[in-house]
Amino acid sequence: MKTIAYYISDYGFGHAARSVALIRHLLAMEEDLRVIICHSFALHFLRESLKDENRVAFCTIETDIGYMLQKDSIEPDVEKLNVEYEKYLKKWNFLIEQERDFLQTNKVDFVISDISAFPFEAAYTLGIPSLGISNFTWHTAYQGLIADSLREPLKEAYEKMTYFFSLAGSKEPNWGMKGTKQFGFFARNVDSNEVNRIRQLMNPNGEQFVVFFGLGMKIDVGQLERLPIWDSPNCMFIVSSNVQVKRPNVFAIPKDYLESQHYIAAADLVISKPGWGIVSEAVCNRKPLLILDRQTMKEDQNTISFLKANHLCKTITWDELCQFVINEEFIDELQSQHTHDGGFFGNQTDIISKEILRVLRTKNERI
Repeated sequence: MKTIAYYISDYGFGHAARSVALIRHLLAMEEDLRVIICHSFALHFLRESLKDENRVAFCTIETDIGYMLQKDSIEPDVEKLNVEYEKYLKKWNFLIEQERDFLQTNKVDFVISDISAFPFEAAYTLGIPSLGISNFTWHTAYQGLIADSLREPLKEAYEKMTYFFSLAGSKEPNWGMKGTKQFGFFARNVDSNEVNRIRQLMNPNGEQFVVFFGLGMKIDVGQLERLPIWDSPNCMFIVSSNVQVKRPNVFAIPKDYLESQHYIAAADLVISKPGWGIVSEAVCNRKPLLILDRQTMKEDQNTISFLKANHLCKTITWDELCQFVINEEFIDELQSQHTHDGGFFGNQTDIISKEILRVLRTKNERI
């Protein structure tokens, strides 16, 4: 039995949700496979999502620091980020050595990371092949936020990944020592019966326009309650469980509900920050997107550029959102402009999983 150590970024739920999609597929396709998930922030979500899989183990470890946001804002707190990043760098060598011991003790055959950097260093020193899979790396994401010299350890680590699977919107170098491959979007599968149940719950008479409003589980914006969007006529809104907006037309996803992709699939419009997790679930379910534009985030701008180039989204600034109301004119314009290529922009979970297994089976020699 082959053992994969699967490292998942601790920033938000998007990395965890897309990793669940791949891990479920990998285990279904390959009986002779065991996966150890290394993560901390969304560990409960991961445990519950994969609790029926008897070949999954978990290791609690802080994989990266992500972004720090300004209070009641969607913008990064650059000063705080630099403070936390320098603390992180002080632990860098310890993290690598700790993972070396972990990989050896657990007889790991292959490392996958989305997209923590230090596991690549640990795997490389032991001759274990590795795969990075992401639409970005932290080395690129921190460009303009953290000095180039301080980002050098990240760059050196990413250069040691054996393979790199570059996802839709990526503008990364060809990091993989033995190859880089390009892929589109992928997401958790959707059960049409569950989608119909949610639509019946949200819109029983079929006369409401259903909007998924997702700013991400890590964003705490105090002004949300006062946004005029909630007064949009004939609209029902779906929000994350942490969004405290008490309106009769606002429905919060239950806190213990794991498969949020069904709510996205039940919506007529998805309003979101450009987090790849929600974006991919919207695209895979052919939903029009209204994306909150953040100029300061390089990762966001790459995703937005890709979506715009392929006519998959409209954008809105935070200031515009603070005045925005959904009306019939907007809905008509949205529906006339939204186009969707069902080929490249379909769910590529199966394609990516097969490629991972191909690499694991044919390229599992020591590097």
